[in-house]
Amino acid sequence: MAGMSKMKPGLASDAVNLAFIEAITADADAVQGRVLAEILGRNGESEYLTEKCGGLSGNASDVRAAFRAKVPMATYEDLLPYIRRIADGDLSAILTGAANPVTELFTSSGTSGGERKMIPTVEDEVDRRYLLEGLFTTVMNQHAPGIDKGKSMYFLFVSSQSKTAGGLTAGTVMTSYYKSKQYAGHAYPQNNTSPTAAILCEDAAQSTYAQMLCGLCQRRDVMHVGAVFAVALVRAVRFLQDNWERLAADIDAGELLGQGEGGGVITDPAVREAVAGVLRRPDPELAAFVRAECGKGDWAGIIPRIWPNTKYLGTVVTGSMAQYVPTLNYYSGGLPMASDIWGASEGDFGLNLSPLCDPYEASYTIMPNMAYFEFLPVVDDGDSDAASHDDELVELAQVEAGKEYEMVITTYAGLNRYRLGDVLRVTGFHNAAPMVRFVRRKNTLLSVDVDKTDEAELQAAVERASALLRPHGAAVVEYTSRACTAAVPGRYVIYWELRTDKDDTVVNDNVLERCCLEMEEALSTVYRQKRVEDGSIAPLQIRVVQPATFDKLLDYAISRGTSIAQYKVPRCVTENPPLVDLLDSRVVSTHVSSALPHWAPDQPSSN
Repeated sequence: MAGMSKMKPGLASDAVNLAFIEAITADADAVQGRVLAEILGRNGESEYLTEKCGGLSGNASDVRAAFRAKVPMATYEDLLPYIRRIADGDLSAILTGAANPVTELFTSSGTSGGERKMIPTVEDEVDRRYLLEGLFTTVMNQHAPGIDKGKSMYFLFVSSQSKTAGGLTAGTVMTSYYKSKQYAGHAYPQNNTSPTAAILCEDAAQSTYAQMLCGLCQRRDVMHVGAVFAVALVRAVRFLQDNWERLAADIDAGELLGQGEGGGVITDPAVREAVAGVLRRPDPELAAFVRAECGKGDWAGIIPRIWPNTKYLGTVVTGSMAQYVPTLNYYSGGLPMASDIWGASEGDFGLNLSPLCDPYEASYTIMPNMAYFEFLPVVDDGDSDAASHDDELVELAQVEAGKEYEMVITTYAGLNRYRLGDVLRVTGFHNAAPMVRFVRRKNTLLSVDVDKTDEAELQAAVERASALLRPHGAAVVEYTSRACTAAVPGRYVIYWELRTDKDDTVVNDNVLERCCLEMEEALSTVYRQKRVEDGSIAPLQIRVVQPATFDKLLDYAISRGTSIAQYKVPRCVTENPPLVDLLDSRVVSTHVSSALPHWAPDQPSSN
């Protein structure tokens, strides 16, 4: 099993891959020991580890014990000073060894303060990610035989990258993934209906149009449809709803027509050339079919109606993406949904070995060769900080089924005992490797796309916006919120109960619309980018409710057995339909702002 993390993806047969999965999960604890020894062999002389434990040496067992005894848990904020030095061009061995330098920074969804994280990565990390991709392909072949004979229609996207002050590339992990030489040389791009040029186009509208058009042209070859996250797949179908007439016209003509203000949808020369390679000749029969199906105005089961050989949807529908399962069921006519790999900007960690299970029951088996994993128990009130001593950490092979933990990882890229912030429930074991289900992002209340808003951020946004009410003799008495994805794109809905200085005081619409914008201005960079640049989040909506509405929430809680002494106003009601119905039944006015919040492309720096 030596060098297991370097196993070449895409080269092994299904039989070899299945044997590999069985071997590493059967001997999970020993594999973890070897992985930690390999990581410390690369990074043990780094500044960070030298500071924390004076260096580590000796046999693997002694090193493992010394690491667990001496190296403390760390949050992103703990590591930020070190990461800033790397971003600013310090080439010393800060988090990783001299022979294992940080080569890129992945910009993640955000910190508790709302700004983007910069996650260090190293050159061979992409090989580990491709290894997991190859393993999942093998797993999928066992559950959906024959899919390797057809094509996938996956909607994949990149975003802009920037350079740090020290010259490192900074961007999302998926952007790096699709721009890597490994992706270019992999079989996957040839098996996807989306041309690489369309995927690499940073203009989301052009990219989506090109990918949808090419998917329509190859509709009979498509055997699975997907996107990385469920929200992107829902948006793609919604894009078809809005643009099917244009798409049909281009198919009919056999070329990209110059339609609409400013010309055609696709102006990028590389994308036009790639689409022309698929859209080779007029196809009036296909155009008529698209018009007939989409023109019905009935979008139930639209995916199998247009792509009749589709066997499943490949997209992450766990965690915050579970809210899109009903919509995808509607569009797909109930096709299975396969959540494939569980990972983050910090790394990929687990495989769904039962990919066609009920999406609400999906669990990921942690692959012990991907990083060194520890787990912080979550106490009964849902707080892992209450058990935050380093000696509370449980190793991979010692977790218990049915319990919840926050994951703590040590990676090849220099994150040591790093608190990932994901709360997981252990649902069982595959051999000796735990199977986990994502429960929640620690402290996250609201999420529509990849945005994450926690209670402190929501509170700060409400306070900032409610300050606009004071000159008008009004104040926010209570509030709660929910993520509303009944329409696409989804939005944040904020319920306000107001108090006025005088009974006849009325806060006019303009003031409340300004409050909507002020709340959005107070939310994270990621939220504002998704609102402004991507258009994947709709305007925030404030719904003003009748006086005493929050007393009704208290009455409801008491009727369900809650003690009045322990009652806390829920700051999010997304997953509580009775409370949503109660609140919506008492709405007296609804407000949104027509203006966009401020957002400009950010560049990671030391400032």
